Amino acid sequence: MTSRFTELVVDCHDPERLAAFWCAVLGFKVIDRGEDMVEIGSWVPTVEEVRARQMPPTLMFIQVPEGKTVKNRLHLDVSPIDGSTDEEVARLLGLGAATVDVGQGPGRSWVVMADPEGNEFDVVRTLAPSGYVVGHEG
Repeated sequence: MTSRFTELVVDCHDPERLAAFWCAVLGFKVIDRGEDMVEIGSWVPTVEEVRARQMPPTLMFIQVPEGKTVKNRLHLDVSPIDGSTDEEVARLLGLGAATVDVGQGPGRSWVVMADPEGNEFDVVRTLAPSGYVVGHEG
């Protein structure tokens, strides 16, 4: 008997707003809604698929009354897949993210950002093939 990592839960004030932000960041869609919660993912989980193999976890946003007060103990890393890290940072800024300083120091290969509710995440190395140009047809 084993367990599977199926959801990452984020406490927040506005689950709809945060879910919309992360859907735009990750290309996910809303897969479930309930009172004070929204779940997003790249797939709709089924018991059969989860039992058959490890599947990507979903993100669940749960409304809570308290606000964020300290640096996250857990954060997401995202990797652009069709552009540079700088291009992705610019896109995420346009979606409502902000760059933040959590003491990472200068000269890092990643960029620390925060979502619209202040939850830190990192934009790390691009996964785009070397020389890839957005819109390029090969």
